[in-house]
Amino acid sequence: MVTFAADTEFNGFLRFKDSLCIRGKFKGSIEAQGHLIVDKGAVVDADYISVSTIVAHGKVTASIRADDKVDLFPGAEVIGDITANRLRIADGVIFEGVCNMIDCDKEIEIFTKPNEEIKAALMRGAS
Repeated sequence: MVTFAADTEFNGFLRFKDSLCIRGKFKGSIEAQGHLIVDKGAVVDADYISVSTIVAHGKVTASIRADDKVDLFPGAEVIGDITANRLRIADGVIFEGVCNMIDCDKEIEIFTKPNEEIKAALMRGAS
């Protein structure tokens, strides 16, 4: 994993395949196939972020697209719209924007089935 240290300030366009952890400040755009971690105390101000996964502990101002998931941990502040397959927002997160879910599994319909059927299906999948 590549890490931008806390004293690093970077402006421009980032493209990467693996994982990147930002602990400092970044301004620009991010387009990646890998995972992005915005560490506690980090500030990312981007036109857009397009990644597989983003984990935010710090401040992110951007339009975010994650092909897999977005994890927002306590203390994170995200200003901008999120488009993702999965989204997890912990208590203590500030989120201002619109969320759009993509590629949701159409096979699972938990709102119209009785609880017993859902539990049985989950148990079969865990075996």
